[in-house]
Amino acid sequence: MTLRNLMTTAAALSALAAPALADINIGASISETGPAAFLGDPEAKTLRMEVEKINAEGGINGEKINLIIYDDGGDANKAKTFATRLVEDDEVVAVIGGTTTGTTMAMVPVFEDAEIPFISLAGAVDIIEPVKTFTFKTPHTDRMACEKIFADMKAQGFTKVGMISGSDGFGKSMQAQCKGVAEASGVEIVADEVYGPQDADMTPQLTNIKGSGAQAILNSGMGQGPAVVTRNHKQLAIEAPLYQSHGVASKQFIELAGAQAAEGVRLPAAALLVADQLPDDDAQKPVVIAYRDAYQAATGEDVSTFGGHAHDALAILKAAIERADSTDPVAIRDQIEATKDFVGTAGNVTYSPEDHLGLTLDAFKMLVIKDGDWTIAQ
Repeated sequence: MTLRNLMTTAAALSALAAPALADINIGASISETGPAAFLGDPEAKTLRMEVEKINAEGGINGEKINLIIYDDGGDANKAKTFATRLVEDDEVVAVIGGTTTGTTMAMVPVFEDAEIPFISLAGAVDIIEPVKTFTFKTPHTDRMACEKIFADMKAQGFTKVGMISGSDGFGKSMQAQCKGVAEASGVEIVADEVYGPQDADMTPQLTNIKGSGAQAILNSGMGQGPAVVTRNHKQLAIEAPLYQSHGVASKQFIELAGAQAAEGVRLPAAALLVADQLPDDDAQKPVVIAYRDAYQAATGEDVSTFGGHAHDALAILKAAIERADSTDPVAIRDQIEATKDFVGTAGNVTYSPEDHLGLTLDAFKMLVIKDGDWTIAQ
């Protein structure tokens, strides 16, 4: 072999051995399939869409994002396995995900032990209370939903509330939070019913609530259950108005329940669902319209608040990495916690060492379903 050939071979081997320009490995465990797919599918589509846009614009501090998404199907055990894989095999610097409360809580110990920042997309207040060093979240909490709903009930003159809750992690958590804030909110819970995630008929529970003297009904749940409750509420001709949680804040819920049955249902949700109805001077309006239009153009689908949670999480993470000027997970965590006045689809976010949610109650809009669509409640 000639000297020239030896040099060429050595250079080729050196090039193979040398690491390529480092990407920023960002992980996600999302429930793209399974019972929580109506939440996880728009989350995953949003992350892919936003990462493609960021990379096309030059990445973060000149480095491209390598997005590593696993589909946990809503299974907490799978989520924990994927969390471990993201840390040990994929060497991620941060993670977005945890579509549900159950999958989130299964992953939290893994990321806390590994000191990897984790931004959850799930609703329960237990995710961030007590504060965990490396764990944050973007959606409003179930406790905030209870407070917003009870305040609206009081304003409507309703003080006796019948509850019907899913037995999933979110449903149980919100049920407990609503019980905890009921007295301070000036309402009395006069009925407390539960259903399973696969139940196809809630008429027995709703019949019990109907006979309890409840002036309004609150369903805390996600998945198909709230749609079944809404249909059964209509079928039983219950006069007490029905409130749902922010766990159903997508057009898919209206389609599953049926526009006629869903007419008049009230719930708290992010401004994203009523983007065009916001005043022109609302700081959120350009943000939610830009995301809505981009998502609809990319997917051909209606936007949901759940995809918005993923949008906010990635935007917060991107800004934190830029400020840190580093891919060190601890430095990124510190800059996530330093987030102030970030205007996202969920509201204005300001984290602190004592608050890893960063939203106030006024970030919620009270909505009512009219003619098969969302409107701001009057």
